[in-house]
Amino acid sequence: MFIDQVQIRVKAGDGGHGCVSFRREKYIAKGGPDGGDGGKGGDVIFVVNPSIDTLLDFSGRHDWVAKNGNCGEGANKHGADGEDLIIPVPPGTLVYDEEHGLLLKDMNTPEMHVCICRGGRGGQGNKAFATSVRQTPRFATDGKPGQERNLRLELKLIADVGLVGMPNAGKSTLISRCSEARPKIANYPFTTLAPVLGIVELSGFRRFVMADIPGLIEGAHDGAGLGHDFLRHIERTRILVHLLDILPEDNSDPVENYHKIRGELEKHSKALVEKPEIVVLNKADLDGDGIFCEDISSRLPKTIKDVFVISAVTGRGIDQLNERLWVIVKGKEEQEDY
Repeated sequence: MFIDQVQIRVKAGDGGHGCVSFRREKYIAKGGPDGGDGGKGGDVIFVVNPSIDTLLDFSGRHDWVAKNGNCGEGANKHGADGEDLIIPVPPGTLVYDEEHGLLLKDMNTPEMHVCICRGGRGGQGNKAFATSVRQTPRFATDGKPGQERNLRLELKLIADVGLVGMPNAGKSTLISRCSEARPKIANYPFTTLAPVLGIVELSGFRRFVMADIPGLIEGAHDGAGLGHDFLRHIERTRILVHLLDILPEDNSDPVENYHKIRGELEKHSKALVEKPEIVVLNKADLDGDGIFCEDISSRLPKTIKDVFVISAVTGRGIDQLNERLWVIVKGKEEQEDY
């Protein structure tokens, strides 16, 4: 199950109370105060774990509470500090304060550690209050409560290349051909129900990450179809690969489909339409003489620099597409080394 948005409550541990105690030993009169301080409460710490790719672990657990610090004891014994609560999150997790609507942290770096809530300070024992004029203090202070927050966690997948297009455009077939990812492939709309990541391996130990996003339809930014729930995942991609089915089963115009998807991307985020884009005409195996591909290419906007003709089923043109993606992802300077 792919979970990319959850609401949770996190609370750091409370500090332990200080101790009121007096030294009592044989042959030692008026030993004085010896109450120890309480221990500090445990912190709540988020850690980015690259092996996790969903927020599923949070779906069945709302409260995340760190351990409290122990109380101080006599003989000047300091209470033990509460154990920190370490919470692993997938790369690309956005941590929001739900109450104030503030973005606290973008967890976008592997092994990143962020203290979300700090544990309460331990109270002081009566030993700490002894002075020359107050030699027998009969009081101690309580530990401070730990911080508490209501959080909203949102996941934005981190990928180099994002595949977009109408349902059944062939995105799942393409990513399965380019990588070891094995998404469900079937001849009906919305086969892909959740984003799928795949690592594309090229010669010379080169690689980049490709993301297959559920198909978009007109009105996706307002909640139509499935893709609207996952539009946020292509915001982090460096390149958009726009797949067009040259012979849609619904007899729609591929060029009109292109403009519809571009419109949905722009309505969701202006930044999306400013990303580098490659248009891919898929299912070229159905166009033996190339008439349909040539017609579609001639009617696409002249501002499009890269148009590739491929067949995700037969593998035609995929190697050339991947090499071009590598150039854009890593830059021309690195490409010259190969």
